[in-house]
Amino acid sequence: MRGSPCRETRGCPVTPTILEDLTDVSYPTIGHFLEEGFVSPAVQSLLDNVKIAGPAVTVRIADHDAIAMNRALLALKPGDVLVVDMLGDHRHAPVGAVTAAAALAQGAAAVVVDGVATDVLELRQTGLPVFARGTSCLTTKRLHGNGSAVNVPVRCGGVEVNPGDLVLGDDNGLIVLSPDAAQDVLAKALQSDAAEPDILARITSGEPLESILAL
Repeated sequence: MRGSPCRETRGCPVTPTILEDLTDVSYPTIGHFLEEGFVSPAVQSLLDNVKIAGPAVTVRIADHDAIAMNRALLALKPGDVLVVDMLGDHRHAPVGAVTAAAALAQGAAAVVVDGVATDVLELRQTGLPVFARGTSCLTTKRLHGNGSAVNVPVRCGGVEVNPGDLVLGDDNGLIVLSPDAAQDVLAKALQSDAAEPDILARITSGEPLESILAL
């Protein structure tokens, strides 16, 4: 998924070039260089063969209040990734067919829920990447509570997510990086990916592993 036009977040600007370069990286390669920012593997894509990168729009949902999700949808711009903090509620689904359709209408790149989703068949038909801990028939309600908020720091799968952080996701999982951290790791990850085909070819050719693997 390609990103939205350049926007300024914490530190360096997020440009389409940075986002395109990030989608060229194998996300597990980033795991060779960093230790922080990796969302719990319990939060997984409900679709297959996805790869996303985009700036975060965040929402904190208290007391299974669906109105906060609607407000967050209105804050989305093309290429954004909506990150939903359910404050530990893993029973009420804030994302379903209507929410996904609205996110797509806003141009969202993906939705990430630290909780569950619903309407899984319909979600898969939309093609919108949705990451969640699972699925449920129990949903949020129109309660108009006071504890929710949009575009505030949240937590998702044990990782702090600030508005404008870059959210990277594929079938392996999710990574959240500040634009500065993403820029710092980008060149190293691209270089590592470029070297991998030669390493694999040497292994399959029968070259002794002692001369290939770092020991």
